[in-house]
Amino acid sequence: MAAMEMDQELAKKLFFEGGTLIILGVPEGTEFGIDYNCWQVGPKFKGVKMIPPGIHFMYFSAVNCRGGQVTGPRTGCFFHVKQREILVKRWDKKEEEIVLVEASEEELERIRENLTELDKSLGPYPYETMKRWVSLTNLITDPLIQSLQPVSGKISAFSEVQPELVMPHTKDRVEHNLLPYDTICKSYKEGLARLPKMKIKAGTEIRFSKIPIRKYPEGASPAEITKYNMDFSYVLDTVINQRYSSKPKEILGELQFSFVCFLIGNVYDAFEHWKDLLRLLCHSEEAVTKQKDLYSALISVLYHQLNEIPADFFVDIVSKDNFLTTTLQEFFSYSCGPNVDKALQKRVEKFKAHLTKKFKWDFDEEPDDCAPVMVELPEGVTLD
Repeated sequence: MAAMEMDQELAKKLFFEGGTLIILGVPEGTEFGIDYNCWQVGPKFKGVKMIPPGIHFMYFSAVNCRGGQVTGPRTGCFFHVKQREILVKRWDKKEEEIVLVEASEEELERIRENLTELDKSLGPYPYETMKRWVSLTNLITDPLIQSLQPVSGKISAFSEVQPELVMPHTKDRVEHNLLPYDTICKSYKEGLARLPKMKIKAGTEIRFSKIPIRKYPEGASPAEITKYNMDFSYVLDTVINQRYSSKPKEILGELQFSFVCFLIGNVYDAFEHWKDLLRLLCHSEEAVTKQKDLYSALISVLYHQLNEIPADFFVDIVSKDNFLTTTLQEFFSYSCGPNVDKALQKRVEKFKAHLTKKFKWDFDEEPDDCAPVMVELPEGVTLD
């Protein structure tokens, strides 16, 4: 981990005022990263120093035990560092992961007194990427991390799964009408039938907000059903009220959380949730007219997020449809309404112009999905 050049006085101040992450016993060659920065650790590595106070994301991939270059899936976690705080973690050989050490105040003080000796084994936090990191995480708070991060404390690129039913013996499989493991498969279907049904291991899933499938309130009239199948404001209000009723803008913290989990943590499910949240926000016409602060902040969040990914990333390779342009097209059309705050309208126009210039996206072309919308009706309700 190479140190960046900086003024000696600044370096000295950061050394004593920044946070320190001590990690003991990490095998040489392990992929280790914090925020935007990733390295293969050397034999003397014992952690990272001069970490700016605030929210950070630490991640790692285990090295191949046979000395090869192949590494395991990326695993990480968000954490919060206070000024001059020392966090102590260690490498668990059995589980091949980094775990938190419950260090006493005496142990922490002893480490603090020996920081000068540890200096040569601590990599400095690369400040050249700090501004980009803050722009992606400025709405993520410690309480939000505690509510969204898995109970296990680990965010893994691949979900941990386990069988719905444990059936180690042939008789167990026969009782559930499943093929024995030693049966020769005659078809692909038979092969699938032999596999056990899996479920995500409890405590390992990211606790994202649940987005209701039904888009309208119970007892809604046919007119309301039609409205809320086109305008998702009711569903957005429902999601916000789940955990952000006092501070609606915190839903954007969840949008940032899911984006970082995908961008840096390699969690595909987080990308899908990011798209679901963005679609919900951009298809809520009523909310655009009522929550100008939320949507003004959304523009800022998207501005920084879209700087991190290629322009063609969102294009479906089958249909050539760009998820982002069609989604933002809805938002831009809603923001032109007469009841929308004028300052927000100006901000939207600047953002639209920026995207058009940078990515060459056309937001004025008529979308392909302008056919009449089919709405769902509750059982027993007709439009007669």
